[in-house]
Amino acid sequence: MTLRLENLVIHDNSGHLLFEPTSFAIEPGTIGVVMGPSGCGKSTLLSLIAGHLADDFQFQGEVTLNDVAITQLPAHQRKIGFLFQDDLLFPHLNIWQNLAYALPNQLKKQEREQQAKYALERVGLKQIADSYPEQISGGQKARVSLVRTLLAQPSAVLLDEPFSKLDKTLRIQFREWVFAQLQAANIPCLLVTHDEDDIPTRAQQIKLIWNLSNA
Repeated sequence: MTLRLENLVIHDNSGHLLFEPTSFAIEPGTIGVVMGPSGCGKSTLLSLIAGHLADDFQFQGEVTLNDVAITQLPAHQRKIGFLFQDDLLFPHLNIWQNLAYALPNQLKKQEREQQAKYALERVGLKQIADSYPEQISGGQKARVSLVRTLLAQPSAVLLDEPFSKLDKTLRIQFREWVFAQLQAANIPCLLVTHDEDDIPTRAQQIKLIWNLSNA
């Protein structure tokens, strides 16, 4: 499952480009990293790939996943996971129910519960299965969010500065854990960040030429 961008550009409705035309490919098990300052268009790039590009923007070029063009597919058919700065857990569901939400609809309730709790056990969080998001720590919420993303069995994962709201010590620990989980999943991942410390060892660094005056 290779994630590939070909001659891609994004512009606003006045025609201003966010970045110069770009092409790159991210292979399975590889974490590609795009750096840029706040407001340059990093999140907009991820939104395009995921299928959530705002009406304020247009694009040319193509995005393919495993050699299949996905830019005309609705978001729910692209099989792309997204990890944000915020955990986005459902406050009215407990933790295992939050995870079960990502599982296929055809699974029966008992099987969904079993799979969700097994996923928590694998990452050392079995004890919070029946807790609610407001009852667990920020670090636990962050880990649950990634587990939920991977339970959906995405073909690629996008990360929008997911470490930026964590304190320094937790940030270092969670960052290494995230990268290990993603590489073990053996799917292509694209991380956008403004912080060089977020770049994992052996990452694929992708250079984009940002048109900052137009951002």
